[in-house]
Amino acid sequence: MEFAGKTALITGSGAIGGLGHATARVLASQGADLIITGTDPERGAQVVEDLRAAGGESTGTARFVAADVADPAAVRRLADDAGAVDILINNASLMTLAPTTEQDIATYDAAFAVNVRAPFLLTALLATKMAAGGGGSIVNVSSTAAGLGMPGMAVYGATKAAIESLTRTWAAEFAASNVRVNAVAPGPMRTSKVVAAMGPDMGGMGLTTALKRTSDPAEVAQVIAFLASDRASYMTGAIVAADGGRTAI
Repeated sequence: MEFAGKTALITGSGAIGGLGHATARVLASQGADLIITGTDPERGAQVVEDLRAAGGESTGTARFVAADVADPAAVRRLADDAGAVDILINNASLMTLAPTTEQDIATYDAAFAVNVRAPFLLTALLATKMAAGGGGSIVNVSSTAAGLGMPGMAVYGATKAAIESLTRTWAAEFAASNVRVNAVAPGPMRTSKVVAAMGPDMGGMGLTTALKRTSDPAEVAQVIAFLASDRASYMTGAIVAADGGRTAI
């Protein structure tokens, strides 16, 4: 029970089949008390019920907090509601897909609000509480798009490059407080949302990786859980690729 007695806040976890849900399952199975977030209370309740059914008596507690992290006031309310947490997973993300010449400003602003401003505010609000409790772990979810030139993903890639830069800066800022900050950069991943949009083969994106396949969200969730755990006690400021070798070839 690696996470017994620890509380984890996972943004973007309020829907079945996403990376947040998969991460919540891993942490719950190891005894973590979870705060699940999203914009839809009905779907959030389904996630909480799934966690309880999957874990039985061995799982920690789980509760859903509705929060639109595009709204700074909602992010502050979420931080207040969460209280002192040991683990923060900045997973909520807005995907944009458009050529630069066709990118509308409203979507551009929304992507930076969710992908950059929300984790910035949450980290600023919760890292101090972690420090007061003796330390903690923050894991940011990036993407291979942060380091690769992918047509149509200029805005999304820029938001993820920003989160990787913040990861390194936060690692330096919070190290003295025993708050570790790392990031995971997934490659093509079969989340329910992506499969619904692109089909089960995801447009052949898996063939761009060394392993020649896409990942199950549970595979990436295991990497996130490792970074969140005490097993990664000597890791901070790292950007860990969980991309099937996409960035290695």
